[in-house]
Amino acid sequence: MPFVSGDVVVKQLTSSTWELVETVVYQGREETFEVPAGFVTDFASVPRVFTWLLPRYGTYTRAAILHDWFCDTGVVSRADADGLFRRMMRELGVSVVRRWMMWAAVRAASHLRGASPQEVGWFALVAPPAVVFLAVPALVVQLWIVLFWLVELLAWVLRRTFTRTHVERPHLESRA
Repeated sequence: MPFVSGDVVVKQLTSSTWELVETVVYQGREETFEVPAGFVTDFASVPRVFTWLLPRYGTYTRAAILHDWFCDTGVVSRADADGLFRRMMRELGVSVVRRWMMWAAVRAASHLRGASPQEVGWFALVAPPAVVFLAVPALVVQLWIVLFWLVELLAWVLRRTFTRTHVERPHLESRA
């Protein structure tokens, strides 16, 4: 396994950011990359609407952390960072379909960052089939998430309305 370090050990900072407690080490073909303890990551940067399909963490967590570090530090080019991300996911045993979806998403983000209007136009021509493929299940999942949130809100309101809280007062014994 090219990852030299064992488990990922993190400390949660916010609901979506984590800080490495221990260094993550990856042995590439020619170089060793070390993501230092203290590095802050969001794991895989998956838009919330798609986390049902691609969770923010999983088998690919170490690859996502390294990719974040590559992009933040510029140790390698963005294209190389994306290619290494795909290779690391393969080495970690991530399925072909998931690996390619995640790689395609980071490549699209890389291409659109600072892209010319012509490049954005080509992307707009190619992207719709993928969007259509994901739009229907994403919409269904989001509707269920909203429905679940409304049920939770209703339960909370009913509980607050009909539940009395009784606080036991401490009994102090007097010393004579």
